[in-house]
This record gives sequence, C-alpha cells and structure tokens, in this order.
Amino acid sequence: MKKNVFFADASLLLVAFIWGATFVIVQNAIAFLEPHSFNGLRFLIAAILLLTWLLIFEKEQLKQLNWKIVISGIIIGIWLFIGYAFQTMGLLHTTSSKAGFITGLSVVLVPLFSYLLLKSKPGMNAVIGVSIATIGLYLLTMTDRVGLNIGDGLVFICAIGFAMHIIFTGKYSSNFPSLLLTVIQITTVSFLSIMSAFFTEDWRQAMNPDVIFQGKVLTALIITSVFATALAFFAQTRFQKFTTPTRVALIFAMEPVFAAGIAFLWANERLSYSAIIGCLLIFSGMIFAEVPLKKTQQLLKKKQNEAI
Repeated sequence: MKKNVFFADASLLLVAFIWGATFVIVQNAIAFLEPHSFNGLRFLIAAILLLTWLLIFEKEQLKQLNWKIVISGIIIGIWLFIGYAFQTMGLLHTTSSKAGFITGLSVVLVPLFSYLLLKSKPGMNAVIGVSIATIGLYLLTMTDRVGLNIGDGLVFICAIGFAMHIIFTGKYSSNFPSLLLTVIQITTVSFLSIMSAFFTEDWRQAMNPDVIFQGKVLTALIITSVFATALAFFAQTRFQKFTTPTRVALIFAMEPVFAAGIAFLWANERLSYSAIIGCLLIFSGMIFAEVPLKKTQQLLKKKQNEAI
C-alpha cells in the first residue's frame, strides 16, 4: 500500500509539473484563439485520443459502461468545466496573480468540503500543511494590493469547481474503470466548452485553418491535449484512489511553483524574495501534510462508500 501511495503522489506531482510547465504555452495560444474555443478543441482532441486507446487496448472496460459511470463521469466533468470556465471569465476582470492565489485556495476548500460531504476529518498535520501552503500561495502570487472585484468572485467559483472535481474524482475513481471514467469526464468538458464558445465567442475561429495551424496555437493544442489533458486527467483518475483529497490538493498547489520556476528558466522572469519564500512554504506544506496513510486509506474508503 505504501508503495502505491508513493507512486500515486509522485504521479500526481508530475501532473502538477505538466500543468505548471504548460501555463505560458496556453497563455500564448489564447492570444490567437479565444479560451473556450481553445479548451473545447483541447479537450475534444484528448477525448478522441483516450477513446481510441480504449477501443483498441482496453475494450473490455466497455462491458462496465452503464448509467452510473456515465452520470459519475458527467458530474466530475461539470465540476472540471466550472473550474476552467470561471477562471477564464475571472481573468477578464482581475490580475493573473490574484487569480492564481484565489484558484490555489482550493487547497483550503478540499479538506473543508471533504469534511462536510464525506465526513472525513483531516489530521492535524494536514491542517497545518494546508495553512503553510496557503501562506506560501499568498507570498508567491499576491504581488499587488488591489481591492477585490467581480473577477475575484468568479475565480473563487473556479476554486470551488476544482476543489469539488478533486473530491468527486476521489469518490468515483475507486468504483469505476479509470480510462472509461476519464473519457466520459473529458468529453463532458469538451462539449460544455464548445457550447460556451458557440454562445460567447467567435467560434468560427476554431474552424479557421489559419488560426488552428498558427504555430503557437497548434503547438499548444498538441502539448496540452496529449500531456496536460489526456495523460494528466487519466493519471489523476487512476491514482487518486490511493491517496486523500486533501493530499491531492496540496500536491496540485505545487502547480504555480512549477509555473514560476519554468517562467524563470525559460522566459527569464525574475522571482521576488517573497515569491521564493512562497515556493518554499508550499513545498514545505505539502511535505508536512504527510499523514498515517494506512489508517487514512481505510477511513477514506469507508467514508466514500457511505457519503454523498
């Protein structure tokens, strides 16, 4: 079990690294293709790739296709879409640094919602780890003192979406085949993103070869659809069953740390002393939150079967 937990945490940390590393790539791409349109294509390509793999190599999972797994995948997908959609809308009205901090507050919301929904009370070291990581997020991202606005409220809804996505992934990942569940949730996000693009953006851009095959857009679509979407969310669905939602939230709090590090190395962006301290605190919080895993796994499995 300990080996599974270690491998799961390492895999999820790799997912956080991939998301952090692709942040700049996505920013460059949405300068040419609007966000909902980009996400619609990104998740559509990922869904096609995963479905192809399912039909060729994991066809036996289709025998377990029923309304329960379809509804579960749609629920997970809706929360994931809410995270991406409201973050996008919020960024139109607030700064990237504030959005990064508020999005990172999911690290606080996950243990809170886990307790309210799953009756899973986090250990003291997990609470302290979350607190340390939250302070680190503030130091890393809050570089200005501008007051709150509507964009901050929208991004907070995004944080709720990502937190609930982690919780429901933890609930359903132990009950259904990972690949099949991932295909359903990714397809859901793609459909909702495409519909949002149709009603709120110039969706014709997504069908314009001059836009799609523009270097930065095409590169971003390939990298994000394969690594940051198909592989990343399959890994989360596959390995989250071996750890706790709070632990996952702390691991994913490393995403802005990786993003800052990549920006420093590749884009020559300077990090302030407070940002460096923030990175160290987030990392420390993640390490400090290590809990008695055997006992936690037993309690988590029991609560997931009883709750919601």
